[in-house]
Amino acid sequence: MDFIRNFPFFSIILAMFCGIVSSVLKGHWAKRLCLFMVTAQIVLSGSVLFYTVQTGESFIYMMGHFPAPWGNEIRAGILEALMATGFSVIMLLSLLGGISHVFTDVEGTKTNLFFILVDLLMSSLLALIYTNDLFTAYVFVEINTIAACGLIMIRQNGHGIVAAIRYMVMSLLGSGMFLISLTLLYDITGHLLMEPARDAVENIVRTGSYDVPLLVVIGLMSVGLAVKSGLYPFHSWIPETYGYATPAASAILSSLVSKGYIFLLIKVFYRVLGFGTVVGSGVMNLLFVFGLFGMLIGSVRAIRETDTRRMVAYSSVAQIGYIYMGIGLGTQAGMVAAVFHILTHAATKSLLFISAVGLYEVSDGRTDYVSLRGSGYRNRTAGLAFAVGALSMVGFPMLSGFISKLLFATAAVQSPHKMVFTILGLAVSTILNAIYFLRLVISIYSPPEREYGPDESHQASRMLKVASFLFVAVNLVLGLFSKPIVDGINAGLGMFL
Repeated sequence: MDFIRNFPFFSIILAMFCGIVSSVLKGHWAKRLCLFMVTAQIVLSGSVLFYTVQTGESFIYMMGHFPAPWGNEIRAGILEALMATGFSVIMLLSLLGGISHVFTDVEGTKTNLFFILVDLLMSSLLALIYTNDLFTAYVFVEINTIAACGLIMIRQNGHGIVAAIRYMVMSLLGSGMFLISLTLLYDITGHLLMEPARDAVENIVRTGSYDVPLLVVIGLMSVGLAVKSGLYPFHSWIPETYGYATPAASAILSSLVSKGYIFLLIKVFYRVLGFGTVVGSGVMNLLFVFGLFGMLIGSVRAIRETDTRRMVAYSSVAQIGYIYMGIGLGTQAGMVAAVFHILTHAATKSLLFISAVGLYEVSDGRTDYVSLRGSGYRNRTAGLAFAVGALSMVGFPMLSGFISKLLFATAAVQSPHKMVFTILGLAVSTILNAIYFLRLVISIYSPPEREYGPDESHQASRMLKVASFLFVAVNLVLGLFSKPIVDGINAGLGMFL
């Protein structure tokens, strides 16, 4: 069983190695290797999850021969293993659902590049989840950024290139702030490994020295990662990025990339800066306010959109606002709700992007509301899957979105000073969610404006069907069997302390 302690390291290296090998493979072989790699990640991460649940303890994997504080380390506990497993499952289903479009949207000589970028993205996400070293985290933040930019522009159309440039500018701004915060933190603590840095921060707080530099570190880290994850008002890159990439890339970018940065921020709050220290700094209040604004303004902008791709993209702004609102509550319950919503949004948003493609395929490739009328009948699988995803985002019982909102409401009760704002925000945003999601669901099941021929009403590809049904199953699992998952999140956060 102790051999499983090597699996987090194997996971990161396997993804990087597959990216290197894919550089000399043709597109279809690179696809097979990528799918094998992601499937292997599910097995490896699932094994680590089973091991940590059985032992009830986290473990450290030391890379090389040098112990802390000079060596590099990987740390795995219940929460890390749970996130790695969830991310791997969503990555696999996103690839399966959109893989046919990779070979039609991407130039033939560059299809292997798409899978190289996915391999690197998977490696960076796993590294952000498992790493115990802040500088290593920064390195993989940059790898994540570069891979994401490549996925955005790989279609080589005007929209994609503009979106990639906009994303790169905003992302580099966030990376720069994160790097400056690391430099200041190293200057006042002398450490980059998380646990020694936390001990040094606790000593700073206890003695009262370096109070101002520490506050600057907390602010820069929080804002830097908030920019990279698309928190309002740093969200302007999201609609273009998610709306015009290939279907698989849109699903991956919207569901996983931003969540990797948020999870890293949660790790930093708990394992480096100290949760109590961050709450005392007042930064949580800012995250709470921006989260509330994101929930509302993202939803309002989604209602105003006539292009359904941009509507679904703007809904991501609102959902990221939910996550930061939960973090901003500054309580354990709020953090549990935020982490659960990371999984909820990742699974549901991928489902929406993948199923929407099936609706566009039977509507002449059009994405406006009028053209999509009746598409739920022309492609029944995609219509059903999109309806489930939309209902989950609204908060329909039995689906994962309902559990998320229930957790947020429960957490709000435990935070008296923020309870009223949280409950009102949840209520108003839920109404707004219902307006734009149910409007689209009604539209796809309304009589079409014209008759479609048999070629225009073809059914979804087999892989899109399989991915859609499995995404629906994941959503139901998160909704109907949420208790063990919530208990695991609670236990994992407890291991962070």
